[in-house]
Amino acid sequence: MSGARLRGLSPGLSPRWRHPLVWLALAALLSQGLALALGSVAIGPGELVQVLTGGGEALHRTLVLELRLPRALAAFGTGALLAMAGALMQILLRNPLADPYVLGLSGGASVAALAAMLAGLGAALVGGAAFAGALASTLIVFGLAHGGGSWTPTRLLLTGVVMASGWGALISFLLAVSPVERLPGMLYWLMGDLAYAGSPWPVLVMAAAVLAVVLPLGRTLNVLARGGLQAAALGVAVRPLEWALYLLASLVTAVAVTTAGSVGFVGLMVPHMLRLRLGNDQRRILPASLLAGGTLLTLADTLARTLIAPQQLPVGVITALIGVPTFLFLLQRSRR
Repeated sequence: MSGARLRGLSPGLSPRWRHPLVWLALAALLSQGLALALGSVAIGPGELVQVLTGGGEALHRTLVLELRLPRALAAFGTGALLAMAGALMQILLRNPLADPYVLGLSGGASVAALAAMLAGLGAALVGGAAFAGALASTLIVFGLAHGGGSWTPTRLLLTGVVMASGWGALISFLLAVSPVERLPGMLYWLMGDLAYAGSPWPVLVMAAAVLAVVLPLGRTLNVLARGGLQAAALGVAVRPLEWALYLLASLVTAVAVTTAGSVGFVGLMVPHMLRLRLGNDQRRILPASLLAGGTLLTLADTLARTLIAPQQLPVGVITALIGVPTFLFLLQRSRR
């Protein structure tokens, strides 16, 4: 690792401990510890260790093992998926400010989920509807952008923005015709909510599987990020790879939306800020996005549970409060 990339790290540390992924892994562990300890009932470090090793009070075991731990892991997996989806979208569109939600994936998922809620379906069916809506939006955007010939990143981006506006109009219509008693749950889902995330294993397994698939393609993705013509000249099958990236990022976003609802800005902030710090090597950015995205959403959900405890905020409110000023900062920086 070059000296420039090690600025700000202690010169007394061994090279292994200087690696950014080590620090991100430690931050991820710390965020999980905070998520387990903080809440309407705070749990001290000693008691937390006892609970995790099979002891402690019954109330604390219930809080940690049955309520907080599954939610913290679900938050980590969801944030990891959103950040990796953002990293893939930024490669695909050659735009450092690209985001998985800008292509209308979240809008399609939201429309389908709200329709399921309006029909009075259960939580499992609402999640399935969100997944189906996100994939349907993927196919619609891709089909319209492709048309009768090939698509370009600009055409795909513009098609996604238009579709997102259309989904937004349908969301407003569904909210307008919904019964008053169902509006709170629908609004919470739209703002992102991990209170009913369920089992964390689908998002965790999906995050690990996606990283295992894309990490060996790191060198190829580095070439693709520099432009399609240059990648094609170096022997990369550009069009099939772009299709695969788009479908994979869409699938990842669909799984994340199904788990936590519409959580914005994670896919935008995390990979872009990591590139500012680590460079544009996808072999670093992708695993770093997994760790940093999971850490960010875990901390955001912890804040959502604790700021006005015992009342809980939607986690999307916290990510928006962080994301809006961050986005404006990055936009201003990009104009210099």
